[in-house]
Amino acid sequence: MSERDEFLAWVQGDLVNAERAMMSGDDNPRRAIWSRVPPVSVLGAWKNAVGREELIEAFEVLAGSFSDCTDWNLELISYDVVGDMAYTVGFERMTASIDGRPRTFTLRATQVYRKEDGDWRVVHRHADAVSRPGAVEPAQP
Repeated sequence: MSERDEFLAWVQGDLVNAERAMMSGDDNPRRAIWSRVPPVSVLGAWKNAVGREELIEAFEVLAGSFSDCTDWNLELISYDVVGDMAYTVGFERMTASIDGRPRTFTLRATQVYRKEDGDWRVVHRHADAVSRPGAVEPAQP
């Protein structure tokens, strides 16, 4: 199995399972796949974080808001592996409850990964909400 195939299998297994768990209110699997070695950062759709302490705080806030994930999938647009570093770019489509209200939404997400002691770990995430088709955007000043 090539490095790219190995990485893709990890993304489609551990990463996807961790994200589904997070959207059901359990941040432990997500914590497990994130690096404990600085630097780590998130520029998130709901919350930003720099450093492991802020990262865990952000995960706890998100896990406290999300529940009942009935669907989560990753439409992978691009990915690559170069040595001990990798990245993914894609759309995360999900249906979950936020503060008890069922919602379906899509995030555009870019993540950076580092191989540590033979295991892939997330070191950076940037995500933002994608506008729904037909949604009215606010006027720009």
